[in-house]
Amino acid sequence: MPELPEVETVVRDLRPQLSGRRVELVQLTRDSLIQGRLIRYPTARQFVQRLRGRTITSVTRRGKYIVMPLQSPAPGHGATPGYDAESPNGAGAQRLIVHLGMTGHLRLWEPEEMPVKHTHVRVLLDSGLELRYDDQRQFGRLLLGTEAEIIAARAFPPRLGPEPIHGDLTEAEFAKLIHARRRPVKSALLDQSFLAGVGNIYADEACFRAGIRPSRWTHRLTLRERRALYEAIQDVLENSIAARGSSVIDYVDGFGLRGTNQEKLLVYGRSGEPCLTCGTPLQGTRLAGRGTVYCRKCQR
Repeated sequence: MPELPEVETVVRDLRPQLSGRRVELVQLTRDSLIQGRLIRYPTARQFVQRLRGRTITSVTRRGKYIVMPLQSPAPGHGATPGYDAESPNGAGAQRLIVHLGMTGHLRLWEPEEMPVKHTHVRVLLDSGLELRYDDQRQFGRLLLGTEAEIIAARAFPPRLGPEPIHGDLTEAEFAKLIHARRRPVKSALLDQSFLAGVGNIYADEACFRAGIRPSRWTHRLTLRERRALYEAIQDVLENSIAARGSSVIDYVDGFGLRGTNQEKLLVYGRSGEPCLTCGTPLQGTRLAGRGTVYCRKCQR
């Protein structure tokens, strides 16, 4: 599943090409018309009606979600009237939200290019380009509405934790938050209400860099260990963004290109292989329902 670095990369790729662009036409495939499959809120018909004619004001990220605030359509440009009396960034503003799931891709295409297999949503923009969403396993989700609407429909987490990068979470705040938990470190890192955006790949990598076993209990970490974990999370996320994400399954960026951070992973996906630090075979186990890899010698 694309995690924070992969989603951040896609957002940065799409932002300059989508900001200020008006939606002219929306097409959904038959699969995406099935209620609750890909279009989680509202209905597929309402999704098309509300999106057509609106202008994408920006492209941002919240945790693993791509968020596009929308401006009300100009007269004569379609869309359901009566929405969005506020500014596009206000509490009542409509937002297009995309979660890529396991195998989702959000990319811009020339309209004459043949859609790839499993393309479910095609959005024609006033620039002449098409924003397309394809998803082989259809575990992703698309939402359109105000923040209150989407949360009330239980289509979006009511509470996401702080962003772990860009200075949004200080070392002292992180140390206090994790010390207040009473659960394994790996479980805490995967909890999106604790930190927004960290997933299986970067939880394993951060624990290794910090020298902490993923099964350690959060409230038993020393202050030094909490600081080390904070720094490790920052490092693995920022380094992966610089490498344009980890293409460990079929992730590609906003241009359809693979990232390179998978070549730099130290433990994730390497169970049984020698630790790159000490040579000890890496141990594989399951924590919080996810495959977990660590070094018995380097991580305490």
